[in-house]
Amino acid sequence: MGEQNWAGNHQYAAESVVMPRSHDEVREAVAAASSVKALGSRHCFNDIADAPGGVLLDLSALESPVEIDTGAATVTVGGSARYGDFAGELHAAGFALANLASLPHITVAGSVATGTHGSGRRQRGLAAAVSALELVTAGGEVRTFSRDADPDVFPGLVVSLGALGVVTRLTLDLVPAFDVRQDVFDGLPWEAAQRHFDEISGAGYSVSLFTNWVNDVVDQVWVKSRVDAFTERPGLFGAVPADGPRHPAHAAGIPAGNVTPQRGVPGPWHQRLPHFALEFTPSVGDELQTEYFVPYRDAAAAIEAVRGIGDRLAPVLLVSEIRTVAGDELWLSPAQGGDRVAFHFTWQPRQPEVEALLPLLEERLAPFGARPHWGKLFHGGDLDAVYPRLADFRSLAGSLDPGGTFRTPFVRRHVFGESGI
Repeated sequence: MGEQNWAGNHQYAAESVVMPRSHDEVREAVAAASSVKALGSRHCFNDIADAPGGVLLDLSALESPVEIDTGAATVTVGGSARYGDFAGELHAAGFALANLASLPHITVAGSVATGTHGSGRRQRGLAAAVSALELVTAGGEVRTFSRDADPDVFPGLVVSLGALGVVTRLTLDLVPAFDVRQDVFDGLPWEAAQRHFDEISGAGYSVSLFTNWVNDVVDQVWVKSRVDAFTERPGLFGAVPADGPRHPAHAAGIPAGNVTPQRGVPGPWHQRLPHFALEFTPSVGDELQTEYFVPYRDAAAAIEAVRGIGDRLAPVLLVSEIRTVAGDELWLSPAQGGDRVAFHFTWQPRQPEVEALLPLLEERLAPFGARPHWGKLFHGGDLDAVYPRLADFRSLAGSLDPGGTFRTPFVRRHVFGESGI
């Protein structure tokens, strides 16, 4: 087929890509396929969005207008909508999403299906904003679910890994629009990062620490603050204000041309909460990614555990990010059951070497019950032990997809525990 993901590290094994132009065509394509997956922004780094021998559905040609309900404070968008495509429209109407990911280029449906999260000590992941969704199930049936009408199963439907059907529309909760400023600090001492992690992670609306794990200090701390709640600070526990704009991988020599404005310049939420601007190529482009989530209470100990293998990670690492996400009750969310600290690794495009390191990294984080990000590279392990609602999700998948139309090799490996796939 010749199609590949955004990073170029995965060649899709599906037989064809179908681009339906109506919801009827979506239903027909799903009903006719023995194996099918929706294709989003292709920003996954594994085979979660592939359907070997089957069909990939590209929903970008569907006409799905953005519908803002001002009374309910919600927005309904199509399954292929990217956050950056409608965020400006929300802001102009006086609304905002409470959280955004580092990249505004990713689709809503793909982001929530994989538990992509954004950042903020008190901000929940992107999937927590979903209050309703429309799903085309196997056989082409259209079903609508909502948080209020289906409380028993809705927490299992949002972070779905694409294993329950094709999501064609989603409704998201909104908050009043707000402005944000972004301030970057250089050179945070490791001792301060661990001892004062709670104060640092709470220093703004969203806070990220960037490191290569071998430097004597944390290279950068990005503090994104609501303008209406900002408090001026000359430094941050030994870190000093940056003297210019910074790319997250500044220590690796990456220029800051594609990042969102820094140095305290205020702007709308959707132009500051992401790290990277919509009009530029996401991040550095040619990279691989891994991410693990540990309980917030274990932040300092987990940092120490990863620092212990920093010399092994650094040769293939571009940059690593440490950030927080508030807990939720979505069954397969990385933050299900409590607040989490996310350890994100942006690797050089050297997949065999990265894959060889993942078991060591997972061994280091295993004492903390680390959960992998579903859409990034990970080795595996006993996911039932760290995702306590996985058995419930298997039951839900069996009821909605009894014939296994959406049970791709990724789902069989990581949800159903089938080996050798």
